[in-house]
Amino acid sequence: MAKFVSLAAIGAVLIFASSAHAQDATSTETIGQKQQALEDQLSQLQGQIDQYQNQITQDQAKGSSLSGEISELNADIAKVNLQIQATELTIQNIDTQITGTQTQISVTQAAIAEKKTAVGSLLNTLYQTDQTSLVVGFLEDPELSDLWDDAKDISLFENDLGADVTQLNTLSGQLTDQSQQLAVSQADAASAAAYETAEEQQTAATKSQESELLTETKGDESTYQTLVVQTQATAAQIRNQIFQLLGGGSLTFEQAYQYAQVASQATGVDPAFILAILDRESALGENVGQCSYQSAMNPSEIPVFLQIVQQLGLNANDLMVSCANSDGAYGGAMGPAQFEPSTWELYASAVSAITNDKPPSPWSNADAFVATALYLKDGLTGCEADYTAVLDQERCTAAKYYAGSDWQNYLWTYGEAAVEQAQTFTKDIATITTS
Repeated sequence: MAKFVSLAAIGAVLIFASSAHAQDATSTETIGQKQQALEDQLSQLQGQIDQYQNQITQDQAKGSSLSGEISELNADIAKVNLQIQATELTIQNIDTQITGTQTQISVTQAAIAEKKTAVGSLLNTLYQTDQTSLVVGFLEDPELSDLWDDAKDISLFENDLGADVTQLNTLSGQLTDQSQQLAVSQADAASAAAYETAEEQQTAATKSQESELLTETKGDESTYQTLVVQTQATAAQIRNQIFQLLGGGSLTFEQAYQYAQVASQATGVDPAFILAILDRESALGENVGQCSYQSAMNPSEIPVFLQIVQQLGLNANDLMVSCANSDGAYGGAMGPAQFEPSTWELYASAVSAITNDKPPSPWSNADAFVATALYLKDGLTGCEADYTAVLDQERCTAAKYYAGSDWQNYLWTYGEAAVEQAQTFTKDIATITTS
């Protein structure tokens, strides 16, 4: 009487899904093994890098001397060469993630195609069934039991259709998430490659600096000491140094340090580290603070963004946020601290309790510094569980600040750059506070 999808056809769909999941699990296991091997190598390199950093710190503590600076420069060259190796391993790790995500996308796409076929078959069956009324069916086959069985079968297939449509929607959501993760990983790879180039340039510059130093001093300590006096930055020069914060205007270094001091006193986070993070956020690329929320922001963040803007009495169309990158990963970060709207909401009340701004604004320097410090404090607490050395904790914290759950891909790029910048700021702070 009615035509239905055969059990064999349904079984084929289930067998495909089972095979796809098994294939996906095998790929995931292989990728996981590769990632673990790369992370083990990174851990070994980290120990060697820390040794060179300790040597640099010891040389600095001995005071300024020609032999000490040459030793420090050599240690710095060796450390950066190891950082380049670490960055190369990070790139390999990201490439492995990209391959894994592409595999997942292929499996999901195949599952969606199969599910669409199954849904189409069920719809066709139900359509054909609808063309034959139960009355006509009864006249063709007056057995009441057969008619009742057919009616039950139709109901079951309608339930199956609903389940298939739900699964299809779920698979489509997974595909969207996987595509976004692929975009993020591709952006990570591009960023890591850019950092590797910068590290290579830093090595060449340090070698050149060492060569010039030896040429100018001809190995004479007194000549070196005269050179130190001539090239040492004065407190006034540092105070007048412009500290650019995109989204927050221009500050002198001394003004920025005062904001960082307030945030540090409230949270216990090193002010130099706070300054380094904000400096890195504003220095990262031309996409910061140049796009509208409509074009750049994740749609799920927009309602929170509009709520924040409304509370501040601002016009959303007048505010610029970070742009989406070329690989399709969303932008939408706000102000100097580059917070996503949902993240800002998590810290808004704590920021307000410190700055007394009600409500606090992501575009306010005072609020942004405090928000950064609060976020870093939480990050440091988490990183202390994984690392014992302060520099390792800060590198981890900086990477988490920038990349969230994707932080391990940024330990030796963004994380290391922030740590090195903090060390520079520590010297500048010492100069302006002791003069």
